[in-house]
Amino acid sequence: MCNDYEQHVTHAEYRKAIEALELTSASADEAALLPADDIRIGDSGPVLRAKGNGVELVAMRFGFPPPRPKAGPIFNFKSDGRNFAESRRCVIVLSGFFEFTGSKYPKTKHRFALKDSPVMGIAGLWSEDQDGSLSFTMLTTAPGPDIAPIHDRQVCVLQPDDWTAWLFLTRPQEDLLQPLPEGTLVVEVVREGKD
Repeated sequence: MCNDYEQHVTHAEYRKAIEALELTSASADEAALLPADDIRIGDSGPVLRAKGNGVELVAMRFGFPPPRPKAGPIFNFKSDGRNFAESRRCVIVLSGFFEFTGSKYPKTKHRFALKDSPVMGIAGLWSEDQDGSLSFTMLTTAPGPDIAPIHDRQVCVLQPDDWTAWLFLTRPQEDLLQPLPEGTLVVEVVREGKD
């Protein structure tokens, strides 16, 4: 599952997406939009969450803390059959995400990005840890036609115009947490693997 993504959304692209949604956004957004070729589990990335009637973009750690000793962090969370009405919903802001195929290192690295937008969002949940630090996990679903040839699950990709609907649940979550239609994602191999 998705454990690596890139963040090359500029502040201007983010602002344009927020303005198109007619949302009020906090002024400290720019600090969270640091560019990164690879954001992996444990790294910090930009996350959009509701704040009052508006939104704020904050940096959070990728992956909830391990739920028990010797367990790994929770970086992907199945959305199937769950109700998120009372959850802390968020949108992970990014420009593309990666999936890997093959059994030998280095594996083949596939990049997925929205066809008609430089800005992508992934539906997620956020948490505040006991020490006050913030973390997030990405929701997953069955694979859509653009991802099925490469992986048997996928993250819940949101078009920018669906961000508000997810954050405030103004539409049924079942309509939002599903694969996008075929051809919505651009898929490219960014690194060939050994096998």
